[in-house]
Amino acid sequence: MNILFDMETGDPDDVMTLCFLTSHPKVKLRAVTVTPGTNAQIGIIRHILKMTGFEHIPVGSWKIGYEKNCVSDFHYRWLGKIAESQPDDEGYQIISQTLAQYPDLTILTGAPLKNFGQLDNASKIKTWVAQGGFAGDNVVPSQYRLKKFEGMLTCPTYNFNGAPREALKMLSEITIEKRYLVSKNVCHGVVYDAEFHKKMAVVKDKSKGLNLIYRGMEQYLLKNQQGKKLHDPLAACVAIDKSICEFKEVEMYRQNGKWGANTFISISVDKEKFVNVFTTVE
Repeated sequence: MNILFDMETGDPDDVMTLCFLTSHPKVKLRAVTVTPGTNAQIGIIRHILKMTGFEHIPVGSWKIGYEKNCVSDFHYRWLGKIAESQPDDEGYQIISQTLAQYPDLTILTGAPLKNFGQLDNASKIKTWVAQGGFAGDNVVPSQYRLKKFEGMLTCPTYNFNGAPREALKMLSEITIEKRYLVSKNVCHGVVYDAEFHKKMAVVKDKSKGLNLIYRGMEQYLLKNQQGKKLHDPLAACVAIDKSICEFKEVEMYRQNGKWGANTFISISVDKEKFVNVFTTVE
């Protein structure tokens, strides 16, 4: 499957996901876009792509020449000192060009959706898998609710709140055949901890990408024994195999800086029942 990955570099999640995407046999990584897309960020991404044999793919930036670094110190402890680099083009241009080249492209987003703000409303996307949004008690059955989110219908989520106008555009204005949102609370149920690390030890040498993840998380777990919640990696796995999550069709909304899902949305119609209701009067 052809994938474009939209990412940032504030925590290990996104670069872990990039490493994973370069490793999976079902994935053809076609492009990467970055928010905000500083030269330091582009340097990190090109370094990973070169190490994993994907140095040929285009890399786009939301704001070319953005002066801040926007790379967490962890990335340098993990990967060492890395030279800065320039993007190939603006992010929305890379997205448009990649969609034109690969009409069946899956867009995977793990960052605030800044790169989609200037995307032409005439653009057509086959599949969008986003890490973002929130599934409240009106969506999640009681047996699947995490304690910290019980009783909640809405919640702030970083990726959507980082660019709410662009998020609403992707949710309602851009023509997208299938939208899958991997919500914040679901992601909190998946953690890379010491037990997960043991499983990674068995497969870490099967690819350069998996080896990079293993090395990075070995350092991370030294200071964070509770582990790392896997937000973007979970979204990437969903892009490859939807069956790992249970989905419900909803209508997303934003209220006072928080996101929620309205379950009162029709997904099919029984015509006979419709006729019976329509023609029945008191």
